[in-house]
Amino acid sequence: MTEESHRSPTGQPGADAGQGLWQACVEQLAQDLPEQQFNTWIKPLTAQVAEDFSKVTVLVGNRFKLDWIRAQYAGRIAALLEGLYGQSVTLELALAQREAIARTYVRPAAPEQSSTTALSEPSSGNNDETPAGAFRNRLNAALTFETLVEGTANRMARSAAMHVAGMPGHLYNPLFIYGGVGLGKTHLMHAVGNRLLADRPDAKVLYIHAEQFVSDVVKAYQRRTFDEFKERYHSLDLLLIDDVQFFANKDRTQEEFFNAFEALLAKKSHIVMTSDTYPKGLANIHERLVSRFDSGLTVAIEPPELEMRVAILINKARAESTEMPEEVAFFVAKNVRSNVRELEGALRKILAYSRFNQKEISIQLAREALRDLLSIQNRQISVENIQKTVADYYKIKVADMYSKKRPASIARPRQIAMYLAKELTQKSLPEIGELFGGRDHTTVLHAVRKISGERQQLTELNQQLHVLEQTLKG
Repeated sequence: MTEESHRSPTGQPGADAGQGLWQACVEQLAQDLPEQQFNTWIKPLTAQVAEDFSKVTVLVGNRFKLDWIRAQYAGRIAALLEGLYGQSVTLELALAQREAIARTYVRPAAPEQSSTTALSEPSSGNNDETPAGAFRNRLNAALTFETLVEGTANRMARSAAMHVAGMPGHLYNPLFIYGGVGLGKTHLMHAVGNRLLADRPDAKVLYIHAEQFVSDVVKAYQRRTFDEFKERYHSLDLLLIDDVQFFANKDRTQEEFFNAFEALLAKKSHIVMTSDTYPKGLANIHERLVSRFDSGLTVAIEPPELEMRVAILINKARAESTEMPEEVAFFVAKNVRSNVRELEGALRKILAYSRFNQKEISIQLAREALRDLLSIQNRQISVENIQKTVADYYKIKVADMYSKKRPASIARPRQIAMYLAKELTQKSLPEIGELFGGRDHTTVLHAVRKISGERQQLTELNQQLHVLEQTLKG
């Protein structure tokens, strides 16, 4: 991208364009990083962009945070800025109070990757008591039931979450929501907390990522402050805890969470958890804890269907004060299928590309903005690749995909492969049928409907499909 594409109508790069460049970088980081990391380290940052875009100065609140940003994120930020601008960009870090340059970064040959964990990442310095003494719930007020697009993919989970918000401590306790990355699990949890607080402002609600719970256990162990730890967690009315798979292999954490779990249920408080897999699929978690996870209601959130993806794109574009034409939304939705986070990332790229190039949003512009993503998809996912991956997974021959054999050990994987071909490629039903030994399109439609329906009911099948999808997407 050339410098001219960032210029204002007067021919000079404008301050708005500079902030647009930084905002696009931040939005990409929001997509790439775990939510807790992003909110703690990236979201508070501000930046000053040179008029010629040659240098971006990122302002950090204190020396401690500056050192952490420098060590963990500077390389990635520099790489993103260069990728968005299209030319070399110098990144500088400065203390916000004095705006004194602490260190200069020129984009490295390869961006550094963050490797933070709950045990190694320093605390953000946020307390759980606000200055006024009110309990800090860590909820995002923007994540509500009203801002969540409903579809068949999340309808059951949304209904259960609304029931919990309306009658906490009764049915569906605990509520365990599982599914792949970026499908809206965290949104639902925040929605439960926000709805309960709207009805009961005095309720003690806490949203927390499992990594932070691990960190709190470690600090309580080091400082011998387990009484304060128990007082904090055992006194809640509603505990919302994200990604409990992070408890794996952490025995002391699992013990403390078990104790908190029992204490909260005994006092009729409610617990809502999320994970990337169903309870019995969790690895290296104590059996007694898994049984507690599975003792309430377990619901899945699936990848959003086409119409739901279109609605999400249009709604999120409006939230950015932009109207996305329906045909563009359909084009993007057909090509970005896996989760809401990827949809949001695609939308950010389109909006940034439109803004920087001063062009209206169209299918052609979307194709240009997403060319890397579309290229990867076209190269990696084909019906032939799906057939081979499914055949390997179920230990049958690839030739069985096209044969007329009908034993269940062959017919079932074949139906699964047809379903994935419809979900992950742009092929029509007749085209898929032809690639499966010349079968009629009605046979493919039957397979797609059968597997789609059973996926909603059979936990084991849903997990198998999740593994296959992740394998195919690389």
